[in-house]
Amino acid sequence: MESLEKRIDYKFKNRDLLMEALTHSSFANEKHHKYKCNERLEFLGDAVLSIISAHFLFKHYPDMPEGELTKIRASLVCTESLSEFAREIHLGEYIFLGKGEALSGGADRSSILENAFEALIAAIYLDGGMENAEKFVLKFLTANVESHRATTSDYKSTLQEVIQQNPDQTITYVLVGESGPDHDKVFEAEVHLNSNVIGRGKGKSKKSAEQEAAKEALKLMGL
Repeated sequence: MESLEKRIDYKFKNRDLLMEALTHSSFANEKHHKYKCNERLEFLGDAVLSIISAHFLFKHYPDMPEGELTKIRASLVCTESLSEFAREIHLGEYIFLGKGEALSGGADRSSILENAFEALIAAIYLDGGMENAEKFVLKFLTANVESHRATTSDYKSTLQEVIQQNPDQTITYVLVGESGPDHDKVFEAEVHLNSNVIGRGKGKSKKSAEQEAAKEALKLMGL
C-alpha cells in the first residue's frame, strides 16, 4: 500500500478506501464479501473524472468548439487510455483478484485496470477532496492531451486520401526508435512515400507518433 501511495504521490488518511478501490469483485466473492469490491467507487470515479477532464479541456483549449472537445475527452478517458495510465503506476500489481482471475492474467486486463483506476480516483476524492483528485488526474491528462488531440485529428486518414489520388504511390509507417523508461516511453515514427521519408513524429504511443509524422508530411505538402 505504501509503495503505491508513493507512486501516486498521495497518502490516504483512510486506508479502507484504498483497499476498496483495489478490490476486484472476484476477490470479494471468494472472501464471501468480507471486503467491499470497487464497483461503487468505479461509478463515482467515472463521474469525478468526467468533471475534471471536461474542466481541464475547457480551460486548455479556450477557442475549441464543443464537438472537438468531446472527441478529445472521449479519447483521453477511453478504456485504452485509462488502462495505460494504470500501467504507468503499475496499478495491476496492487489489485486484489480472485485466484481464477489472477491466473488468467487479470492484473493486466485493460477493463480491470480501467475500473481500478477510476475507483482510485474516487477513493482519493472521498479521502482528500476534489483538489487532490484533480491533482492526481491532471498528471496524466496534461502529459497526454496533445498526442490525443493529434489522434482525434486523424492526420493519417487525411494523408491517405491525398496519396490515393496517385495510384502508383504508397505510404507506410515505420517505427524508428523509442526512448525513456517503460512507464514514460517516447516513440519515434517515420512515414514513407514509396521509399522516401516525408515526415517524422514523436509521441507517447506508436499511434500518436504516426499521427505526428503524418501531420508533418501534410505540412510539407502545404496542406
